[in-house]
Amino acid sequence: MTPEIFEPGEAVADFVKCYWTLEGTKATTPSKNTIVPDGTMKLIFHYGDLYWHHPPDKDSFLQPRCFLIGQLTRPYVVEPDGDTGTFIVRFHPNGFLPFTTLPLKDMTNTPISLKMIFGQQGEKLENEILQAENTRTRIKIIEDFLLKRLKDKSIIDRIVKSAVDTIASAHGKLSIQDLTENDNINRRVLARKFSSTVGLSPKQLAKIIRLQTTLQTLLNQHASSLTNVAYENEYFDQSHFIKDFKEFTGITPKEFYGEDLKMSLIFDQKK
Repeated sequence: MTPEIFEPGEAVADFVKCYWTLEGTKATTPSKNTIVPDGTMKLIFHYGDLYWHHPPDKDSFLQPRCFLIGQLTRPYVVEPDGDTGTFIVRFHPNGFLPFTTLPLKDMTNTPISLKMIFGQQGEKLENEILQAENTRTRIKIIEDFLLKRLKDKSIIDRIVKSAVDTIASAHGKLSIQDLTENDNINRRVLARKFSSTVGLSPKQLAKIIRLQTTLQTLLNQHASSLTNVAYENEYFDQSHFIKDFKEFTGITPKEFYGEDLKMSLIFDQKK
């Protein structure tokens, strides 16, 4: 079961990174899927059956049919309750802010109903997306919805956007000191801006993007050894690599290899 990825229209490309769909029967879907943090917030619409979420610190629960998932700082384990049919809107790290008045930091690791975010308009959006006949129609519906809510593109914080772009282009392999010197901004000011516009700190986003780059290396089997992977991705040492890897995936690099690279829903950083 492989995601199908779609590019956003030009009018929303500053905010939306991509759309993707995932479809399959329960028999072809892993019993549990680990969604690894990737530095983006997502609107998720289940037009198929629902998914269970298995949080590490509370009882499992059935997720809403449609919801926003805030920034992830830990692995997010889900399990299909039937056949999968999912449409996802994946925002840029700083892309969701113009569409909500709720604090992004309060959404971390949390599924939030569209009614809570958008009110009655959210309920209407759910119905339209779920009744749509195909992905292209869903994309048109969501882009029309977002453009109606977007009053002013200037709400984009150019300092944060520049910092996000720098982190992404460096694949997360830079220190926050390098980042602040690069963009000529005070470290505390940047941290405060990130908290309100991204929902993560600059350091957290850099760690996540570096880990995603590392995962792609492992998935594509470009590395001859885990030591080389750690070296190529500029971790201080092997223990630092293992610590970060387990923080965001829930397993060690060795266990990742032991599962024949069967990590699910790892988002491609090229999109």
